[in-house]
Amino acid sequence: MYFSKFTSLIFACCLSIQGKAQENFVSLYGETQGTTYQVKYYDGEKRNFQTKLDSILCAFDACLSLYRPDSELSRFNREISHRFESPYFYPVLAKSKEIFDLSGGVYDPTILPLVEAYGFGPAGKHQIQPIDLDSILPLVDFNHIQFDTATVTKKHQAVRLDFNGIAQGYAVDLLSMFLERQGITRYMVEIGGEIRCGGRKDDNISWMAGIEDPTKPGRLIATIPIEDRAMTTSGNYRNHFTKNGRRYNHIINPRNGDMETSNILSVTVLAHDAITADGLDTPFFLMDLETVKSFVEERDDLDIFIVYSDPDKGICTYASTGIRSIIRSKIP
Repeated sequence: MYFSKFTSLIFACCLSIQGKAQENFVSLYGETQGTTYQVKYYDGEKRNFQTKLDSILCAFDACLSLYRPDSELSRFNREISHRFESPYFYPVLAKSKEIFDLSGGVYDPTILPLVEAYGFGPAGKHQIQPIDLDSILPLVDFNHIQFDTATVTKKHQAVRLDFNGIAQGYAVDLLSMFLERQGITRYMVEIGGEIRCGGRKDDNISWMAGIEDPTKPGRLIATIPIEDRAMTTSGNYRNHFTKNGRRYNHIINPRNGDMETSNILSVTVLAHDAITADGLDTPFFLMDLETVKSFVEERDDLDIFIVYSDPDKGICTYASTGIRSIIRSKIP
């Protein structure tokens, strides 16, 4: 396993390829970061980029994996400062800062001490220890991290980073950008359910993605066409466990240390790139529904599809204005 969110949470997208097979269509599959990936694209030369894509993912893992003690991220977590060795660390830090500010700290990659306290960290095994929030919360604040384009430093040794909520989206973007540099404009890249699509398929048909029903895992609650956009989903229905009669969910509020208690069941975010969608889906999950609606409606670069429970109406959905006419939901 790479990051807990990657294999357990973002499972809501399933892709369908329609239309007749084309001679210039390439379809690749593989394993990475404890999950699977698929890359599909149209290329007149029908080039196979599997080896190069695997190389990118391997280098990415060597930089940002929490599950590798020799990764750059793991080494920085044991140190007080670090000089970047790969081209991946700084962009993820910069986007993390952007989303930390946008969300008012609801997204905070210094959350690792809390994640581990609840039993969702790299050690796993759901070993719940008494949680002393008074000692842990002072360590959870992205303002403790200072960085520039070459180095990153933390104010306190015990502060540690966890890019669970954003890094896999960036991996999707990296593969997408590689394809674009090869002159490929019609493609679909998916890792562990996070997706980015470029252009359209043959016959002017959009790429199609399905959103999983959080109340009935394995079944779709909606489908949506995607082109030149990315899509990720966050939910509370897969990565959880029960111990001593208490249900533990992996979505933790970094501002107060509490596990989520929202009536939101899943949040799907569409953005221009996957790192932005990935970084925002969990903060949206922790915000109240009306706040999320207002946030998205004020921006023309984002769209959302939310599944939530209503005490009077039961399971409900909400689609933002930009996708309301094209998304097909099985629940009103």
